[in-house]
This record gives sequence, structure tokens and C-alpha cells, in this order.
Amino acid sequence: MMNQNRFKIYFFLLLIFITGLLFLKVEYSLSISYKEALNLFVNESVLSIITNISTYIFGQNDLALRGPFVIFYVLSSFLMYKITKNYFKYEKDRFINIVIFMTLPGVLSASLLVNTAIIVIFFTLIYIYYYQTYQKHLYVILPFLLLVDNSFAILFLSLFFFSFKTKDRLLLYLSVTLFFLSLYIYGFSTDGKPKGFLIDTVGIYSAIFSPVLFLYFLYAIYKVAFSKDTNLVWYISFTALILSIIISFRQRVYIEDFAPFVVIFLPMMLKMFLNAYRVRLKEFRKAYNILAILIIFMLFINVFLTFINKPLYYVLPEPKKHFVYQYHFAKDLSKELKAKNINNIIVDDNELALRLKFYQIEVGDRYFLSTKEFYNYDEKIAINYLGKDIFFVYIKKL
Repeated sequence: MMNQNRFKIYFFLLLIFITGLLFLKVEYSLSISYKEALNLFVNESVLSIITNISTYIFGQNDLALRGPFVIFYVLSSFLMYKITKNYFKYEKDRFINIVIFMTLPGVLSASLLVNTAIIVIFFTLIYIYYYQTYQKHLYVILPFLLLVDNSFAILFLSLFFFSFKTKDRLLLYLSVTLFFLSLYIYGFSTDGKPKGFLIDTVGIYSAIFSPVLFLYFLYAIYKVAFSKDTNLVWYISFTALILSIIISFRQRVYIEDFAPFVVIFLPMMLKMFLNAYRVRLKEFRKAYNILAILIIFMLFINVFLTFINKPLYYVLPEPKKHFVYQYHFAKDLSKELKAKNINNIIVDDNELALRLKFYQIEVGDRYFLSTKEFYNYDEKIAINYLGKDIFFVYIKKL
């Protein structure tokens, strides 16, 4: 009992620490992107509802914009911790699992950005927790999930396949109905010339997990397929993986639709790894020790770059190649403009104008701002990160 309480305290301390880092990242490092601005000001979706309610209550700022998704991260971490209560033999294994889950690149990035990935993870974990606790399906939530996001079509399809194993007729009829309703409501893109994107898909999965962990994920999900441990979690993750691979043979995959259903396989992966590790004598554990060290090292690098990535501008020949460039500079530019008492502008870049609108820089006729140098401009503003200019605008008073 003392050992269990000790690891529970470790979990809470780690959760508080990472949540604090996430809020610091939101407040001091990220700017609203164009897609996020579209969700706030233009689109009509679940994301629009969440962000508009939050910014209405807490004000139009980055903490209000991204705060709900950090909260979903916290709730998802609690659910993952609850799900694994009776899953691992040792409490320290459960703690290792939650540490890896909380530091997965895909989970951390989903908690920082305005997208549905962390919401999908949260509701999927609710469904799994209810099923594991009561050995019943949470049928009542499924029609609601249909309205939340198009990616839940993957969950409906996996439940359809799972119904054959459990011989659950109600689940079969309900899941297949909701699957086709999802395709009808949201559609299924088949536009463009068929082209293979399998390598791109594998690359993004590697970024979500970290490369070594993704390779072990493929091994684990393949091995479980030929065992008797094909539970609900395996059906969900396997369906998402296979479907994303099949689609990627023809067109680019929106990986944020599939990743939430893949990362939940982590407990099964870890349990398999630890069981294989412990049945071997110490002298035969070398390969597993190397694998564990590589996974920990890659996760550390990914976590570090998630929170501290601006120094990468030093080594990149072109700032736009930075992996979070689209989430930088807009807030800094708005501060520079406000410091010069410039609050009403005409911008030649509609995407930048929408981003600046979030920071109370409205469209007006007092100043003209361009991202391209032009003749007789009055002032040039450079956004500088750690001594390197990454973005320029040119201003003319009208």
C-alpha cells in the first residue's frame, strides 16, 4: 500500500509539473496559427464552440484559446492512470506507462494545439474505462461522438469488428449504422490523382511515438494479433493503423484522425516488453536494455524540443522550415505594433491579418502592412528569436 501511494504521489507531482510547463509554453512561446484562427473566427465546429466559449469567458488570449486542450490532456492522463489500475502487476510499471503516455510527442503536441486529437483521446479513454470497469459498452455516448468529430468513424468501425468476437448484435448494428452516418455527414475525400504516401504516414507515426517506440508498436500489435489477447484496445488501435496504411497507398492521410486511436495501445506494448524482459536472465537482457535506453533518449529529445525549440532557428537555413514556424511570431508582431500605437492596418496577407485579429490588431485604414519589401515604406519590423531574424514586415502610414 505504501509503495502504491508513493507512485501515486509521483504521478500527481509529474502531472502538475508537465501541466505547468504546458501553460508556460502557451503563454510565452506560441502564437495562434492561421488554421486555429479559422476555427475561432470562421469555421463552425466543435473546436469553434470550445474556443469561442473559452475566449468569451476568459478573454481573447492564448491561455483561453489553448487552455481547454491542456485540461483535456490532464483528464486523459487521469483516465489512462485509472485504466491501468489492475493492468500491471507492479505499481512501478503502471507509473512507467503513465510517464511514457504523458511525454509522447503526439500527446504533448495535441494538448498544445487547437485540434480534436486530444478530445478524441479523452472520449476514447472514457469508452475503454467504462468497458473495462463494467464489462459493458457505453452505447449512449456513441451517437454523441458522431457529432463531435469525423475521426470517430474509426472507432465505430473497430467496434463493428469487435462485435464479431463478442457476438454482440446491438453493438454490430449500432456501430455499422454510425460508421456509415459518419461517412455520409463528413464525407470521404477521394479527390486528386492517386499517389502513394505510405512513407509520409510512417514518418508522421514515428514523430508521434518516436522512431524506436513506433517500431516496437508495430512488432507488438502484430504479435498480439496471433495471440488470445485481442481485446477492445487492440481492435481500436489495429483498425486505425491498418486503415491509415491502406488509405495512404492512394492519398495523403490526415494522421490526426488516426493517431489518437493508436497511442492508446501503449499499456499493451509496455506490458509485453516488461514480460519479455523479466523472463530472461540478466545476461540475456542486453538487447532490451539498449532498446529501453533508445526509447527513453528519443522521448527526452522530443520532450525537450516540444518545450524548447526556438534555438533550432540557428541551424535552419530557412526559418519557414522550422516545424512550428506557423505557431510563431504573430503574438510578438502584435506587441511590436501596439508599442508603436498601430492598431488599425490593411494587410496584404489575409492569413496574417486573421492571426493579428486575435491579438486585437483590427483591419483599418491608418496603416498598410506588407510581408514583402516595397518602395517608400516608412518602417521595417523584424521579429527576432535569440539573435536571429525570422520574420519581417514593412509598414507605411496612410
